[in-house]
Amino acid sequence: MSRIGADTATGAEHGGARPRGRGVLRALWRPLATSGAAYDRSASWLASLMPKGLYARSLIIIIAPIVLLQSIIAYIFMERHWQTVTMRLSSAVSSDVAALIDVWETYPQDPEGRTLRRIAAQRLGLDVEIIRGVDLPPPGPKPFFSILDAALSEQLGARISRPYWIDTVGRSNLVEIRVKLDDGVMRVMARRSQTYASNSHIFLLWMVGSSLVLMGIAILFLRNQIRPITALADAAESYGKGRDVEFRPRGAREVRKAGHAFIEMKRRIERARDQRMTMLNGVSHDLRTILTRFKLSLALIGKGEEIEDLRRDVDEMSRMLEGYLAFARGDAGEQAVETDLRALVEELVGDAMRHGHPATVRIEGDATVIVRPDAFRRMLSNLVSNAARYGERIAVDAVHEGRWLTVTVDDDGPGIPEAMREEVFKPFVRLDEARNQDEGGSGLGLAIARDIARAHGGDISLDDSPLGGLRATVRLPA
Repeated sequence: MSRIGADTATGAEHGGARPRGRGVLRALWRPLATSGAAYDRSASWLASLMPKGLYARSLIIIIAPIVLLQSIIAYIFMERHWQTVTMRLSSAVSSDVAALIDVWETYPQDPEGRTLRRIAAQRLGLDVEIIRGVDLPPPGPKPFFSILDAALSEQLGARISRPYWIDTVGRSNLVEIRVKLDDGVMRVMARRSQTYASNSHIFLLWMVGSSLVLMGIAILFLRNQIRPITALADAAESYGKGRDVEFRPRGAREVRKAGHAFIEMKRRIERARDQRMTMLNGVSHDLRTILTRFKLSLALIGKGEEIEDLRRDVDEMSRMLEGYLAFARGDAGEQAVETDLRALVEELVGDAMRHGHPATVRIEGDATVIVRPDAFRRMLSNLVSNAARYGERIAVDAVHEGRWLTVTVDDDGPGIPEAMREEVFKPFVRLDEARNQDEGGSGLGLAIARDIARAHGGDISLDDSPLGGLRATVRLPA
């Protein structure tokens, strides 16, 4: 038997081998799944912190590399160039101090140190003083961040085998060094520029200043590139609300291409709408002509029970025809204008009250909205008529806050089952039980209302009413 066969046979005979292998896989998978979930949570949290706008994201794309590059350059400069120059300057000063100590100890012919001070001042640029009978001061607090303090201490310790004391923060332009001698202390005053690369900040200022100027220019150019995209989005949103749009493509080649595609799409929609309107006008004229002939023929025949039934059928056909044409026509050709919402709603509610339905009206916020007035009136009329047909009480509430208009129409009728609330918006759908929203009609009332609402960039939803019946909620951008 081959090795593979033997292993297979062993696995078949000993049933515990496979479960143990699966247990190992599960044990390995569990931490991987946990780490994956943690990664997803971290990614979601990071995504929530990121800006959502294209302008802000583009700024991050521009600024983040610049800041990172500046940080890397500044770190390398501080770590290598600045520290190296400071170390070399400190080494030179430490060598000069060590040479002065050697001169003092090797040539004691000048007990007052005048020659030593003269040589230090003229040749080395140092101020030297020999103080007898004193000791080194106690060590002071170290500065929080000072490359000079660390570099000078390191170089003095390497070149002077004597106790020393330094002060790099006491005086802004000078560095004080004291070295313990056999009979006193040698005090050396050096300019800070001799021990420290003091002009390095000029490089940093130039780097940061030039970066700010370049980022400002980039931000201005980026704003000009984002503006055409915003104009295209505003034009598309306005056109979706049924408003007149005047748009001219601008910006980069890709943005112009998108703008021309939008204009071409707009032209095609308008051309299709005009063709549909022309066809509907022709059909409407032909059908109305035939119905007029029917009415005229019935009027000439005379009176009778059968004649009255035919006349009612013709009237029903006329009403259904108007409903079909209204649904197919929509609100094509009408422009959005400022409309007085309060007057329109009160007029519709007044009609319902004249038919014996108690009604209330409540309007909050600005009562002026930009809509297609005839289409908007038809939409609310369908909703109010629907509520009046199946309920006794009617309540109409309108709230205009910010960029949104919300209108609710409540009634105390039988309502619509929740499972059927989306079905009733389909054309020609009629309910046979509980509530028939177009009883005796064509089943287009709510379909026309939703079509008008969506043509304005909004929508209509149905819910339970506080009055016990149905609530129709219209939400439109205004």
